[in-house]
Amino acid sequence: MIQPLVVKGMQVFILIWLGQIASLTGSGLTNFALGVWVYQHTGSVTQFALISLFATIPRVIISPLAGALVDRWQRRWVMIIADSGAGISTLLLFLLLGTNNLEIWHIYLITIASASFSAFQWPAYNAAIALIVPKAQLIRVNGMMELGEALSHLISPVLAGVLLAKIQLQGIILIDFISFIFSLFILISIQFPNNKNNRTKKIAKSSLFKEIFYGFQYIFQRKGLLGLLIFSAITDLGLGVVQVLITPLVLSFASPTALGSIMSIGGVGMLMGSLVITLYKREQSAINNVFMFQFLGGLSILFAGLRTSVKLSALAAFLFFFGWPIINSSTRLIFQKKVAPDVQGRVFAFIGGVTGISFPLAYLVAGPLADEVFEPLMSVNGLLAGSIGQIIGVGTGRGIALIFVLTGVMTIVITIVGYHYPPLRRVEQELPDVIVT
Repeated sequence: MIQPLVVKGMQVFILIWLGQIASLTGSGLTNFALGVWVYQHTGSVTQFALISLFATIPRVIISPLAGALVDRWQRRWVMIIADSGAGISTLLLFLLLGTNNLEIWHIYLITIASASFSAFQWPAYNAAIALIVPKAQLIRVNGMMELGEALSHLISPVLAGVLLAKIQLQGIILIDFISFIFSLFILISIQFPNNKNNRTKKIAKSSLFKEIFYGFQYIFQRKGLLGLLIFSAITDLGLGVVQVLITPLVLSFASPTALGSIMSIGGVGMLMGSLVITLYKREQSAINNVFMFQFLGGLSILFAGLRTSVKLSALAAFLFFFGWPIINSSTRLIFQKKVAPDVQGRVFAFIGGVTGISFPLAYLVAGPLADEVFEPLMSVNGLLAGSIGQIIGVGTGRGIALIFVLTGVMTIVITIVGYHYPPLRRVEQELPDVIVT
């Protein structure tokens, strides 16, 4: 039997982080390749989009239960079980494909299963951070987490495109499975600090039903954290709309090659933003970071819709994704500092459930709004052709462009409103830090 290594603080985190980067990259390879496979075999955008929907819904539904259990159980073992379940799902996908029995509905079910395990893994990983690393290192650690996400987003699509031609879908899925094994081996080989204390022992004796709603109660009793959660959920809705519509917007005036270049530039921006927050050592206001870069993101979305310009779209993508890891890491840092470590599983699960609703909602409404409402309004003879059309243009794609402009304006307005809400603006001063070392 493998005996866990005795390592502390940043050493523990770095080992876990390396395993998670491998797992994220492997999953990114599979997700990209599966999307290509589904679209090539069905020719249906709807069936392609359903993969994204099924990947997000379980997190919303399961998160409350997952959070309660994460705080009852050892977080290391929750991550081990979650990674094992996701690995088994990937292995099943590999076997179905290898025996020529893979069907579209298999992919949907396996996506749901994998996402369900992820609903446990995500709050366990986030809640473990406050137990593992010193308070002074939290901002750097959160930057490193965003850096891992950025690397996987940047590497996976490019690498998957190359590997699809070389080893096809089955080979990519095998690589994904190996990445899960690597991550699992690291988790088994090291030991986490124990999150069990007197408060946690009381939790174990209380009603699981009550504990499922504890994250909700904890946030709602603290106006600053509630404001931050609502702010994040609304701005995530805008991000979801952008994610869904960026491809048809760019393809309405540029080539697929230009689209790929714009997405790559956005990935570079995300990578650079992650590096900045990881390497920046000076003490800074996390909530001010959120406001400043969310405002910049709103401006970027707005300007991306104003003109049919590849250069403008590339600049907007770079600035938007440069700020995104800084926003995410700063938001996570505030919750880590202000939420007691022994209840962070439930709180982070509740946060993930609320913000997670934004993305499937955006996936469901963005397409119909574009096709049935905004594109007709901005057609050559549309109702808005003589007014807004004189500013942003008319014809194919300009209805989507108008959605971008409105989403950018909404993001800017929400940021200004959030800044003028005192409990949110002063959340770092008014709520005491629960991590003192």
